[in-house]
Amino acid sequence: MRNAFAKEITRLARADDRIVLLSGDIGNRLFDEFKEVCPDRFYNCGVAEANMIGVAAGLAMSGFRPVCYTIAPFLTYRCIEQIRVDLCYHKLPVVLVGTGSGLAYASLGATHHSCEEVGMLRLLPEMVVLAPADSEEVRAALGASLRQAQPAYIRIGKKGEPAIHASPLEGFEIGSALPLRSGRDISLLATGATVTLALQAAEMLVPEGFDPDVWSFPSVKPLDEAVLKQAFSLSSLVVTLEEHSRLGGFGSAVAEWLSDQPPMKARLIRAGTGDAFFHQIGSQKDAREHFGLTPAAIARQVMEFLRPAS
Repeated sequence: MRNAFAKEITRLARADDRIVLLSGDIGNRLFDEFKEVCPDRFYNCGVAEANMIGVAAGLAMSGFRPVCYTIAPFLTYRCIEQIRVDLCYHKLPVVLVGTGSGLAYASLGATHHSCEEVGMLRLLPEMVVLAPADSEEVRAALGASLRQAQPAYIRIGKKGEPAIHASPLEGFEIGSALPLRSGRDISLLATGATVTLALQAAEMLVPEGFDPDVWSFPSVKPLDEAVLKQAFSLSSLVVTLEEHSRLGGFGSAVAEWLSDQPPMKARLIRAGTGDAFFHQIGSQKDAREHFGLTPAAIARQVMEFLRPAS
């Protein structure tokens, strides 16, 4: 994902001299092409992320379109006051790109995990929150964020994420979900890196007699309410998936939306990380297994819900 981001922001900056890239002391070689093409529009702000947000706010007020990039927890947890007051209060068009989100940096310990930042940021007025699933969604989300006139946060993975889409996404809009598999009795709604897990879980459920549909929700705020209405009206069970805490994230946003609706057909299950830190040191795969974020665990949870033991 991060390579796709680097290539796409370089392509966009060639065509728009308002785009400025600010880095929190990472990605220096990653942005070699950007620095060659736009040498006066790259700023390494160092390990001073809160200051980077303030610099971005000043650039936005001066007519530029700043994009801030660094590791997700350092961009969000350290900077929540600056994001709230400098960006959201003034509704400034600054794009924040947090790399290695969720448990992508599991092996580096809790300082590098970001399983709560979506819950923090979607509370802020004017903030758009996006979680693309693959490189094509990253490209589409970045372009869409730079076309709108308010702050946006894009949480991306690190590298090696499987491709979900075989071709560029035409007509991508913030607030729209993307259909990936048609089904009839279960709706798997996933965001970010868990979209691959949802597709794999769906394939495990088919031999058990189920026919899930799968949607990618790159837009966590705003939500695609039309797709939610369809899912909860036609399915018997809706499952949300995210590499983020079940508290405050995508699943919570869907639950909040559901609580405001008339009674609907489907029940809701939320899959995500628990209300606990991951204290062990291990890979992203290890962390996902710890929290039950695997295709097998998701499929088992669905079957246990729909076929309870007598």
